[in-house]
Amino acid sequence: MEDDLVLERLDKILSHMGMGSRKDVRALIKAGLVKINDHQVVDSGYKIDPNRDLLEVDGKIITYTRYVYFMLNKPQGYITATEDNYQKTVLDLLDPKDYRKDLFPVGRLDKDTEGLLLLTNDGHLGHMLTKPSNEVPKRYYFETLEEMTAKSLDPLLKGVDLGDFLATALEVKVLDQKKGELVIAEGKFHQVKRMCAVLGYTIIYLERTEFGPLVLDRKLPRGGYRSLKDTEIALLKASKG
Repeated sequence: MEDDLVLERLDKILSHMGMGSRKDVRALIKAGLVKINDHQVVDSGYKIDPNRDLLEVDGKIITYTRYVYFMLNKPQGYITATEDNYQKTVLDLLDPKDYRKDLFPVGRLDKDTEGLLLLTNDGHLGHMLTKPSNEVPKRYYFETLEEMTAKSLDPLLKGVDLGDFLATALEVKVLDQKKGELVIAEGKFHQVKRMCAVLGYTIIYLERTEFGPLVLDRKLPRGGYRSLKDTEIALLKASKG
């Protein structure tokens, strides 16, 4: 059975696909540089079915994909946001050909935190993965200024009071005296750092290595990204909801 017919404005589709702002896209259309099914279209409000109609811009065929999923190995120095007037965002790391206005990061990582970040335009999946009641686990690797012991981190498994909520680790382990791993279900502001600070430990490096069933691809350089594999997308969608 075929999908239901979905019609959307031409300027909206082109803008979401990173062809420029609405104003830029309308100028392209008005200039006669856009064709639908080999016919020139100059009406920005022209309705098309992006999944069926052949879309061509300035002689180049544009392939429309409704949902995209990227795994990003976030570096330090970028904020987890879609736009900012003063700081670089994680979307600035994307190649122009991959940028879409409807992309957003799922969850957040602090500016100085590195590692796994999911970028998508699938709002349903994003909501499902960040909904508190779904308790999607996130694994972090961390390094501290002070030396730790396994016993000293035990309180994290019982829960520590951060003032605004009781934060509990699902799993915690010491890898050596100043390195460890922590799994949490929440994702509050500076949560891992605040949890360790309650115990007297100062985190000097933090990296997210897992988000639900998604595991950071170590082949990705810091700042690099790739499309998710079909199996990874399926695992994410099956993990909660």
